[in-house]
Amino acid sequence: MHLLGSINFPPIGELLNWKAILFSGSAFSLNKIGLITLAAALITFAMFGLAGRKAKLVPTGLQNVVEYAVDFVTNLIVLDAMGPEGIVWVPWLVGMFFFILFSNLFEVIPFIQMPATARTSVTIPLALISYITFVAVGIKKQGLGRYFKSSLVPKGVPVALLPLLIPLEFLSTFIVRPFALAIRLCGNMLAGHLLLVTFAILSEALFVKSLLLIALPLPFAMLVVVTGYEIFVSALQAFIFTTLTAVYIGEAMAGDH
Repeated sequence: MHLLGSINFPPIGELLNWKAILFSGSAFSLNKIGLITLAAALITFAMFGLAGRKAKLVPTGLQNVVEYAVDFVTNLIVLDAMGPEGIVWVPWLVGMFFFILFSNLFEVIPFIQMPATARTSVTIPLALISYITFVAVGIKKQGLGRYFKSSLVPKGVPVALLPLLIPLEFLSTFIVRPFALAIRLCGNMLAGHLLLVTFAILSEALFVKSLLLIALPLPFAMLVVVTGYEIFVSALQAFIFTTLTAVYIGEAMAGDH
């Protein structure tokens, strides 16, 4: 695709399809997305490992940051969505939040500039983990029959409406939920990635074309604005995904419909 005669935008396939970087041709081959995913996981483990290794009564430095982060997830996600019973899920939900956050933030890191979560190969497994977790919790807490009854049969609904509502509840709870989790996260991060690429290419192309330098400030300013916005979106999407997971687990634990 061409713009202004000499500004070339790469096909979208070049932005989404990555060749293997390590172990090419084997079952363990890793491309850019795989390496980013591993890096996000390692950063998450390292952050909490380093903060807890030399924990002090009065936190400082990294320990202080981590404690604020844990309090944030505990108070704004776990307690709000699950109540006091959800405290046992804090470590798991904190890990999920930061893994998604770091996977997202690679979008704005120079020379990497790709969120792992812009690919469904990352978001679908995350959604499936959430899905399996809340179903397993529901069955464990309520028993198989009671869990599916509480999930599929709304309270106070006339019996005559149940043949219509039960299939709708099944689709909503067991099909739409995991699908929406995966697609929402992937779609938002992919859209932001494409915006950043667009303004980055415009800024680079105008910078090297002396006759077009007068137009450079506009796309460069937009690149800066979009970068800041994508940092916000990265945190927001991690928050939304983790909150919805907490809500689904909380509902499964309580059995309320």
